Amino acid sequence: MSTLLITNATIINEGNSFKGSVLINNKYIENIFIAEDALPAADFVIDAANQYLIPGVIDDQVHFREPGLTHKGDMATESRAAVAGGVTSFMEMPNTNPQTTTIADLEKKIDTASRYSPANYSFYIGATNQNLRELLNVDASKVCGIKVFMGSSTGNMLVDNSQTLNDIFKETKMLIATHCEDENIIKANTEHFRSQYGEAIPFLYHPLIRNEEACYRSASIAVELALKHNSRLHLLHLSTAREMLLLSNNVPLEDKQITGEVCVHHLWFDDSFYNLLGSRIKWNPAIKTSGDREALRNALINNRLDVVATDHAPHTLAEKQQSYFKAPSGGPLIQHSLCAMLEMTNNGVFTKEMVIEKMCHAPAKLFRIAKRGFIRKGYYADLVLVHPNLPETVEDESVLYKCKWSPFAGTSFTNKITHTFVNGHPVYINGAFNFKAGMALEFDV
Repeated sequence: MSTLLITNATIINEGNSFKGSVLINNKYIENIFIAEDALPAADFVIDAANQYLIPGVIDDQVHFREPGLTHKGDMATESRAAVAGGVTSFMEMPNTNPQTTTIADLEKKIDTASRYSPANYSFYIGATNQNLRELLNVDASKVCGIKVFMGSSTGNMLVDNSQTLNDIFKETKMLIATHCEDENIIKANTEHFRSQYGEAIPFLYHPLIRNEEACYRSASIAVELALKHNSRLHLLHLSTAREMLLLSNNVPLEDKQITGEVCVHHLWFDDSFYNLLGSRIKWNPAIKTSGDREALRNALINNRLDVVATDHAPHTLAEKQQSYFKAPSGGPLIQHSLCAMLEMTNNGVFTKEMVIEKMCHAPAKLFRIAKRGFIRKGYYADLVLVHPNLPETVEDESVLYKCKWSPFAGTSFTNKITHTFVNGHPVYINGAFNFKAGMALEFDV
């Protein structure tokens, strides 16, 4: 056991920013001091003058590609990129190979993370048209939720049987996280554009193929089922202004039955970027109009949207450089998600306090994660130091992802993550890693 004192930081936590220091004892935050307090002795001291000290980011939607798709990314490479980006905990998706649709496969992923991930971890179990009994046997204190693909995406796990959907919402007590896009609308739109362009559809038509109506119709069905059966529903990667009508902002997050996530790319990009970036910003759901982006930003500010995540989903650059139908959807984001959100605060879009609320506090509250997401006495010391005036330009060659590219390539951020602590251990210090495996997240049920 040892103690570590982080001094002279600007602490951003629970809606406040103040000068202070934090004492870490082993895995936990032992005490928090304001600037005027006398400080105790410690085994190690880090002077964080002119830096922000924040809780570690909790990313509730990532695809780390292991098992079966490890040419794109793996648990070790993508979790290292996560902690370099200030993400101390992640929740990983089930569309791997094999798909994580059984408790046995879930336990194999947990074992892999326990050996290779410097970040804390949890995994969704995936729903299919046939595995309801398996879903009902999951230990909800150890699993973040059930993932339901109500629209097909990378790795076909589409749940398209209406009776199965109804039964999942009716019988499970766990949080249900949904990918919502209507397949029939997408198929019709696809054929319309295929008839005009053949296989070489320009990427700028992606948001017209996977359009607002496809998103809204599917999400509204999920909301209807959740209300009917009093289920906990979490709508992932919402991308349109219209979907905001399905969300409420008149109750505290802890009391919400239906919650919404927005991803960094839907807050940063709009459809004017397709001509420049093409398949690099091909995601499902698609990046849409500047009006949609503005509505998402406003919904985050007014608390209709609850959390910010990445949907980090690496593919090789060779895969992404193919024509429209062959280029897979998804892209890597986790190394620069916090930097991008803080950059938007510099541009007056958000406040720093709100970014910390939506990326750190809110995921902990929404998923009921035990002792994480805040700078509080007795909580795990998942902490990040950010230098607000240390400019860095993103280059494909410099990213830590196995796929070795970023949609932010060429973008300059004025802020940089310098230190990341996971369970009190400094896993990332000024570009160097000090490996120690993270812990499995635990959930209050």
